[in-house]
Amino acid sequence: MMNLFNNKTMKNFHKLFAIAVLTVITFSCVEDDDFSIPDTAAVDIEAPANLIDMSAVIGLIGQSQTGTVTFENNEQFIEGYVISSDEAGNFFEELIIQDAIQNPTAGIKVLIDNSPLFTTYAPGQRIYVKLDGLTAGLSNGVPVLGLNGSGVIEKIAPSQQTEVILRDSEIFDIVPTPVTGPSEFTTAKLLTLIQLPEAQFTDGDISANRTFAAEPTDQFDGVRFIQTCGDFFAAPIRLETSTFSDFKALRLPNGSGSITAILQRDFRDDFFVLSVNSPEDFNFDPNTRCNFDIVACGTVANAGTNTLLFENFETQSTGAAAMPAGWTNFQEEGTETWEVYTATGANASLGKSVNCGSFRSGDASTVAWLITPQFDFDAQTGEVFSFETSNSFADGSSMEVLFSNDWDGTTAGIATASWEPMADPVVVSDSEAFGNWVFSENVSLDCVTGTGAIAFRYIGSGDAGTDGTYELDNISLTSN
Repeated sequence: MMNLFNNKTMKNFHKLFAIAVLTVITFSCVEDDDFSIPDTAAVDIEAPANLIDMSAVIGLIGQSQTGTVTFENNEQFIEGYVISSDEAGNFFEELIIQDAIQNPTAGIKVLIDNSPLFTTYAPGQRIYVKLDGLTAGLSNGVPVLGLNGSGVIEKIAPSQQTEVILRDSEIFDIVPTPVTGPSEFTTAKLLTLIQLPEAQFTDGDISANRTFAAEPTDQFDGVRFIQTCGDFFAAPIRLETSTFSDFKALRLPNGSGSITAILQRDFRDDFFVLSVNSPEDFNFDPNTRCNFDIVACGTVANAGTNTLLFENFETQSTGAAAMPAGWTNFQEEGTETWEVYTATGANASLGKSVNCGSFRSGDASTVAWLITPQFDFDAQTGEVFSFETSNSFADGSSMEVLFSNDWDGTTAGIATASWEPMADPVVVSDSEAFGNWVFSENVSLDCVTGTGAIAFRYIGSGDAGTDGTYELDNISLTSN
């Protein structure tokens, strides 16, 4: 019989056979990897027997001397509803849940070393988190759940994910909590879904045509500022967007409308901030901006040559309520008033000055008015108004400058008069060094008509953690 295979042919055949065997082994390995992925399908489940309130977990953090609490061998769970989504890239390896679909009392962040999470946990989905082996604590000012690390709370490993987090198949419609502005931001609302019904991005951000987080100065997060439509004087609200988000390069939407967002704290735990899941959380009318009734005549380079009013309080008694001739000093709420004081050193007054502050007052609310005499703004032209302000940790309190041309001059008439915000004066900011005095700029009132008065209104909440003091001096009104 003829030998059909010589030695060279046999060697090639052996090589081909080896390659074929290796190929089968390789593809078998791939198939094994695929089959090793855990089944994460949601199923109908009964609530675990040992449920504890999410707020109780947060309370344990506050009671702990170390700032953390570790749960061991207790088989306890917390129930939560997912409110975050990493589909648009604005969240990463974290799941934010709140304790109810409506009117929540607590929220917490679950750290998971896995991404994406939106394919497994949908917004509105009910989950149960097994606390056994987890550690709860504060990170950047918000409560988190994860694993106990070396001085930090670490992320839950993917291999533990399905054991720690049980998913219900039912998905609910989360009802965001309506808030009118930053004065309603509280720690109780942290990591919950809120909604500003009427808001817009500030004129500065819109006029600069800024993106969400793609400006050259944006690092890690882009910070943009939101203004509520209900209160001209409300502090701007910070919106933080990750520079890794899919929508970072989109321009900020013009117009105004509602914003649905998660209330958080910034990285250094200095401010409340908002974070959105996607641009769809902005329901804006692009053709409508907030409509404020304000006095805005602009500013001018110099004051006028004719003095209508100048008050530096040097003739007033130190420690007493400021009562210059023709002025009105009125306590609308609380026990604090605009009072004459002197101070030296790093936080010096300007001779005698006046201040108002509700820090440690014990009052539930503080509203104090200091109102100028009334002037006929038709009797002359070119009116210019100015003053100087300083603050001693103003924090959550505020000072507003208002104008009214229908106030009757009585304390009883203050509440019924129309007081319009003056948009142009510069009032010292809380971030200003407490020893500095800030000039208001020369504020024109040339567009004002009729008889009117100007008011300085201090507002504080009585909260020792958020209230402070404003100082005021050198109030001037001139004309041509």
